[in-house]
Amino acid sequence: MNVGGPRHPGRRIARAYGVAAAFLVAATLVGTLVGAADLNPLATVAALCDRIPFVHLRSSLSALDRAVLFQIRLPRVVLGLMVGGLLAVAGAGYQGVFRNPLVDSGMLGASAGAGLGATLAIAYLSHEGPAAVPVAAFVGSLAGVAIAYLAGAVGGSGPATLLLAGVAVGLFLAGVQTFIMQRSTQDLQQVYYWLLGSLSGATWQQAAEILPYAAVSVTILIAHGRHLDVLSVGDDEARSLGLNPKRVRLIVIAACALAAASAVAVSGLIGFVGIVVPHMVRRLAGTSYRTVLPLSLLAGAGFLVLADTLARTVVAPAELPIGVVTALAGSPVFVWILRSTSAVRT
Repeated sequence: MNVGGPRHPGRRIARAYGVAAAFLVAATLVGTLVGAADLNPLATVAALCDRIPFVHLRSSLSALDRAVLFQIRLPRVVLGLMVGGLLAVAGAGYQGVFRNPLVDSGMLGASAGAGLGATLAIAYLSHEGPAAVPVAAFVGSLAGVAIAYLAGAVGGSGPATLLLAGVAVGLFLAGVQTFIMQRSTQDLQQVYYWLLGSLSGATWQQAAEILPYAAVSVTILIAHGRHLDVLSVGDDEARSLGLNPKRVRLIVIAACALAAASAVAVSGLIGFVGIVVPHMVRRLAGTSYRTVLPLSLLAGAGFLVLADTLARTVVAPAELPIGVVTALAGSPVFVWILRSTSAVRT
C-alpha cells in the first residue's frame, strides 16, 4: 500500500508545472482578448508576436485597436500578473514561516499598514498628486510588518508569538485608520475604493516601478524553499540540521513583506489570493515549498488576471472592485478545499 504519496513525485511535479503554465497562458490570452473593445484574436496574437525580437508578422488590427491593446489592456494584464503572483507567493512564504496554511500577509500587519498609509495619503496628501497614495501604501505595508516583527521579537520571535503580534498590530493600525476616516468623511468613497482593490488605470510605468522589488523578493523566496521545508519540521529539528530558524524567518518575512507591499502599492488591498492559491497548489503538487512557491507565483498571476477580467466585464461599462471578485470566487473554493482536506484526513 502506497501511503507516502504518489510513486513518481517527479511526474506529479512536472504535470503540476505544465498545468500551471497552461493556466497562466490561457488566463493571459483571456485577459488580453476579452473586454469592451472586440479585438480579433488572430490579429491580436499576430500583433503581440510582432513585438518579439526578430519576429515579423503583419496584423490587421487598426490603429485604434493597437492603442487599446498596447496602452490600455496589455499594461493591465501585465500588472495583474505581477500583483497576483506577488500576493500568492507572499502568502505561501508566510504559511511556510508560520507553519500555518491559514496565514497570509494580512495577518502580519502588511494589509493594515498599507491601508493606513493609503488613508493618510488620501486624507492629507492629496496636494502631492496621485503618486502619494502608492508610495504611502508601500511604506505603510513595510512599516506594519516591521512593527509586528519587532513586537514579536520581544517574546523570542517564535511563529506563534510573531503571529499574535501581527494580529495585534493589524488591529491597532486598523483602529487608527478608522479614526482618520471618521475625521475625513469627504474622502470615504476614495478610501473604500482603494481598500477594495482595482487595476483600473494600470500603466507600463507602474509595472516598471514595482519590477525591481518583485524580482528581489521572488528570488529570495524561491531560493529559501528548501529552508522552509526544513523549518516545517520544527525549530529544534531545524537547528539540529544546521539551520538558523530565526534568521530564515526574518529573511523570508522581509521578502514576503516586500512582495506584498509592492503589490498593494499599485492595486490596493486584494484578499484571498494569498490563501486560496497556495492551497490549490499543494493539492496539485504536494507540500514541498520548493515547488509550492514557484507554482503559487504562476497560479496566482493567472488567477488575478481572470478575476480582473470578470471585474471589468461582468457589469460593463462599470467595474466591480477586484477584491469583491476574489472574495466571491475565493470563498467557495476555500471552503471546498477545507472540506475535502478534512474528508481526506478522516
